[in-house]
Amino acid sequence: MIQRVSVIDSHTGGEPTRLVIAGGPDLGRGSLAERIAVFREKHDAFRSAVVDEPRGSEVIVGGLLCEPTDPTCAAGVIYFNNVGYLNMCGHGTIGVAVSLAHLGRIGLGTHRLETVVGVVTITLEGPNRVSIENVPSYRLHKDRAVEVPGLGTVRGDVAWGGNWFFLVSDHGEKLELGNVERLIDVTWRIRQALTAQGITGADGKEIDHIELFGPPSSAAAHSRNFVLCPGKAYDRSPCGTGTSAKLACLVADGKLKEGEVWRQESIVGSIFEGSARQVDGRVIPRIRGTAYVNAEATLLLDSNDPFCMGIRP
Repeated sequence: MIQRVSVIDSHTGGEPTRLVIAGGPDLGRGSLAERIAVFREKHDAFRSAVVDEPRGSEVIVGGLLCEPTDPTCAAGVIYFNNVGYLNMCGHGTIGVAVSLAHLGRIGLGTHRLETVVGVVTITLEGPNRVSIENVPSYRLHKDRAVEVPGLGTVRGDVAWGGNWFFLVSDHGEKLELGNVERLIDVTWRIRQALTAQGITGADGKEIDHIELFGPPSSAAAHSRNFVLCPGKAYDRSPCGTGTSAKLACLVADGKLKEGEVWRQESIVGSIFEGSARQVDGRVIPRIRGTAYVNAEATLLLDSNDPFCMGIRP
């Protein structure tokens, strides 16, 4: 038996998104939070089939297009990667916007998109240029110390931008593409140390993204980052939720005023423009970037294939 799954592939600043538009599992008609629970508990093999090898790779972020529960939304989406599920994905949302435009489902202007952590707005400013207004973001802890084997004491901020981040500026590492293996090792050690020492986000939530900052290579940017994602792959884009977390920290420190733009460069040189406004004391980040559709495809899930549902890590 062969199951056909229709996908649109895109990349945002070099980071790929694979959007499932047909052929996905029936998750019911509950909230997206309820549907992601069904996805996780009953259809996790489908997640692996779409993004893990041999069809995918550790870098790909998947999105399952869903009917929204909120009728004011253009669509709903559930994000996932090679090891599990994501609360929110900034680069993925930019990719979803361009993919929806490619399908003729949205046009230029502002639209609402339902995610697991709430409704975000997407503004299609051009064929490939999108800005998103993300969920409220905030810093939970400033300058939190963690003892990291082989590195000593590392200090960083714990912040929420749709996912939980540990943001580190004082690390002594070179944020260069040729130094990626070292950067993966350093950030993975930090993540393991946070877990071992019980340092978490709010309500005990795991900090599953580690973000290092350093000087930019481009005069057009304010800083360069390196982001380790939950599946141990690094983000090729500047990371939308990571930039949101950074903006929240900058606002908390009085270093970013409403209307000012922060240009965040990724490890591969792509740039997101970030800004923030405050509503009732909450920081609402806006991230602007570009995405390009690079494939329309039909995945074939052949039940006779021993690796039909992916090679799981």
